[in-house]
Amino acid sequence: MIPPGSTIGILGGGQLGRMMAIAAAQMGYRCHVYAPEQTSVAAQVSAEFTCAGWYDNRSMAKFVAACDVITFEFENVPVDPLVNIPEGKLLPHPRALETAQDRVAEKEFVTELGGQPAPYAPVAKPKDLPAAVEAIGTPGILKTCRDGYDGKGQWRINADTDLSSLDLPDAPLVYEGFVDFEAEFSVILVRGADGEVRYYDSAENVHDGGILALSSVPASALIQSQVPAARKLAAAIAEKLDYVGVLTCEFFATSDGPVFNEMAPRVHNSGHWTLEGAATSQFANHIRAICGQPLGATHTTAGKVEMLNLIGDKADAAHNLLEDPLTHLHLYGKREAREGRKMGHATRIEPR
Repeated sequence: MIPPGSTIGILGGGQLGRMMAIAAAQMGYRCHVYAPEQTSVAAQVSAEFTCAGWYDNRSMAKFVAACDVITFEFENVPVDPLVNIPEGKLLPHPRALETAQDRVAEKEFVTELGGQPAPYAPVAKPKDLPAAVEAIGTPGILKTCRDGYDGKGQWRINADTDLSSLDLPDAPLVYEGFVDFEAEFSVILVRGADGEVRYYDSAENVHDGGILALSSVPASALIQSQVPAARKLAAAIAEKLDYVGVLTCEFFATSDGPVFNEMAPRVHNSGHWTLEGAATSQFANHIRAICGQPLGATHTTAGKVEMLNLIGDKADAAHNLLEDPLTHLHLYGKREAREGRKMGHATRIEPR
């Protein structure tokens, strides 16, 4: 067990790290952020900040030595620089990063566990795209295998799309067939160092331009009927990876059951509602798990919860939302509002 007063290292300097650091501070831990960007909203609320590149071996070694346990706040942290971190000091295990960073590897992994992803075909080079589209059909989505998130690195493919006109990177891609779904939802679980697993209620998610716009609890009856099967797969993923911490799996609710979309080995945007709407937030439970502390209760404490993302200039008048006494506002301390950038979120809690 990592006792209070110890230092938790956070790889990545964004808002997820910020909210983890706040949760850690409430439990008496110090946080040390490591990120390449000089401006870090996680560092604003942490005790220490190392601004250095991922492949700066000297800085990374000093950071590792200064921390008692280390975690990450997003899944695109390069795995190679982490190999020298002692076994058990980085949680979740970096094998979770390796799995989530490659969309094809992730789909193969989930399929082996009995999950159902969208139909897909690897596209090793852009010249392989026509064959992939022919095999899977249209409409579909072409995605980069690595580094894509919030709709970045994606191209919609229709029957009339001129494939030769697409400006594609010379990097591995994957083409996914269209999934005819009724709704989107996520399964968020926390797994302790002892293997105990607890689940949060699944939120119904609405996306706009590939970016999460709204999460609502409770979800629709259709989603709730598919949660048990989705939880079974998420638990199998966590067990196979010997996972410690919060794990998120996103699903499509379809007439044929839940279809796996992707996993995020971390706390997740669709779980921000847990800050006010659950007995223990996803951030606090992640800290508890990686420090070997007992897990907190995950039940929903409100009758209805809605989490609204404040994206780009939508955050400019965010304080007006506080006119509703049931609304809680979280701004992330980012200075520049850009299109598609998450500046904060608001959670509206209705009592039972």
